[in-house]
Amino acid sequence: MATLTVKVIEEITLNNNSYNNERSLDISSVNEVVKRIVTVSTTESGLLGFSTASSTDLSKSYLAGQFDEDDVRYIRITNLDSTNHVTLTFRDEDSTEFAIKVDAGHSFIYPGDNSGGVKDTMHAGGSALTVSLNDLVDITATADTDSCDVEVFVGSA
Repeated sequence: MATLTVKVIEEITLNNNSYNNERSLDISSVNEVVKRIVTVSTTESGLLGFSTASSTDLSKSYLAGQFDEDDVRYIRITNLDSTNHVTLTFRDEDSTEFAIKVDAGHSFIYPGDNSGGVKDTMHAGGSALTVSLNDLVDITATADTDSCDVEVFVGSA
């Protein structure tokens, strides 16, 4: 087991004033890391899948792999393209979804729970005022006008 250290650093000076900032998070008990570069097409494709360790549903194919939902502690998806954006769609166990645009060169971080993985970490629906968190089931990706390479980094217990 090891500790994954995640640092977010912002550096900017405006009107001779520095607004630099650095935040660091240590995620303990990580013993598996997957780092892959995959190509996302303009047709929606499975990027990452999450299931229980006892799941027998391995019929789906995911570009960057399938993971035990209890173990995932950290996910980073970076759009490596210099022009096009990708759309990431997150689906929970009730088949409710939310989508987010990740523009060229940007990253999206999905934080797993420190002890529970991606179980009970998302809610999608018409209203977020009454929240009942569900398990993240999968993440799909669609490139905008041309295929894009994305880098996927997953840290698991």
